[in-house]
Amino acid sequence: MTLYSQKVPTVPLHELEALPHAIVALGREYPSGHLVERHFHERAQLIYASKGIMRVDTPAGIWVVPPMHAIWVPATVQHELRASSTVHLRTLFIREGSRTSLPRECCVVEVSPLLRELILRMVTLLQTQGSAPPSDCMIELILDEIRALKVVPMHIAMPTDARLLRICRGLLQNPADNRTSAQWGNTVGASSRTLERLFFRETGVTFRAWRQQARLLAALNRLAAADPISVIALDMGYQSPSAFTAMFRRILGCPPRHFFPSVDFEMA
Repeated sequence: MTLYSQKVPTVPLHELEALPHAIVALGREYPSGHLVERHFHERAQLIYASKGIMRVDTPAGIWVVPPMHAIWVPATVQHELRASSTVHLRTLFIREGSRTSLPRECCVVEVSPLLRELILRMVTLLQTQGSAPPSDCMIELILDEIRALKVVPMHIAMPTDARLLRICRGLLQNPADNRTSAQWGNTVGASSRTLERLFFRETGVTFRAWRQQARLLAALNRLAAADPISVIALDMGYQSPSAFTAMFRRILGCPPRHFFPSVDFEMA
């Protein structure tokens, strides 16, 4: 069941999307574990959670969206959303043709403090003014902020080959699985060389890089829940917290404590 904040009106989404405005906004709240089943919109979306962490799946792969980040979903892209914790969702729906320089593919982006306030302001306008259009200045400022957003590596591509899918699904269920491509090959009936070639062709990265990214995305949910870093590191297949932190810093440019400044982590 979808939950709405008492302060956010339950305006039907199809009515919002039908408005002539370049940008419309919607606020919703979801409990942990809630699934928004696969669907698409005629407008592009910037999906931002003012609270919580979410996972978005498309035919092209999986994205994890941590706090202070958003996911850009172009118009007509099929996607489903799962709340990994209680999520306060604030979404902008942007009409096609509003700006040609907007992203053409799904991506996770950092949300600047200015854009965050603009998103929340758009939702407030919905509450207080209903279908009244926002000002042209606000629309242009939002579009300029979206154009300048920094993309962060929160994505893993999913293959189509049945053997690779079996491996990827196994690693998503158990990120600590340290089997090599040769060992996996014995399980799925393919040589290590064949698997490595297929991995790169279908996902754009090596088997080892794909597994590392899968571990990173799985760890983000645990970090947001304030699980001890030492436990997360072992559950992700790393021999020590320092090895896990080094991987995290190498990919995201900072240690977990800086990425989740409001979380009080334990080391053990």
